[in-house]
Amino acid sequence: MGRVIRSQRKGAGSIFTARTHRRKGAAKLRAIDYSEREGYIRGLVKEIIHDPGRGAPLAKVQFRDPYRFKTRTELFIATEGMYTGQFVYCGKTAKLAVGNTLPIGQLPEGSVISNIEEKPGDRGSLARASGNYATVIGQIPEMGITRVRLPSGSKKTLKSDCRGTVGMVAGAGRIDKPLLKAGRAFYKHRAKRNSWPRTRGVAMNPVDHVHGGGNHQHIGKASTVSRSSVPGQKVGLIAARRTGLIRGSKENKN
Repeated sequence: MGRVIRSQRKGAGSIFTARTHRRKGAAKLRAIDYSEREGYIRGLVKEIIHDPGRGAPLAKVQFRDPYRFKTRTELFIATEGMYTGQFVYCGKTAKLAVGNTLPIGQLPEGSVISNIEEKPGDRGSLARASGNYATVIGQIPEMGITRVRLPSGSKKTLKSDCRGTVGMVAGAGRIDKPLLKAGRAFYKHRAKRNSWPRTRGVAMNPVDHVHGGGNHQHIGKASTVSRSSVPGQKVGLIAARRTGLIRGSKENKN
């Protein structure tokens, strides 16, 4: 019997858990309330900050509490073009302007949005990575649903009550600049989790990995593996529908 392989050890957590102690907090939309459902509420962008382990910058936005004499500071994912001192508006009657948050059912087709709710009130779960955005491609008002194209290119049908922020997420082009040296990769992953440096399976011994061993570094069997494989075998291309290079140009069909 071989060792417990790396992918199995990752499931237990331990040394593989994310490094979260320097992070600024969960970036979410405002909790839905009467002022957002029926009108709008104005917020002021106080600061744009870096969040360790996240590619996109965050914005600290200050709102007046609608029910008590106090201010509430929310942590939003910053959109491209957002600046300190900017007023942003959240709610059903907010204008279509970069940084504003409104239900996707109020947006015209072709609108660029980010940090979209998958279910009404979940405070944002789609198109949140730096430089990402989704596009509204259709409205069906009588059914109360909206079609959006996600950053992956897939299309998704959402309830029109789901909110989204107008504009694309800031920090685009992050992966265009090469890391160039191991030191930068080291500090990048130190803020994220223990996932670097990564030893290839074919460079291991047979006891350490399914792909290990042999007189040359080769897998020696198909790299595709069944979805129902036991955990110690589940490495490589898991439940792959197809493999190899994608030939030809990709067509975008609406």
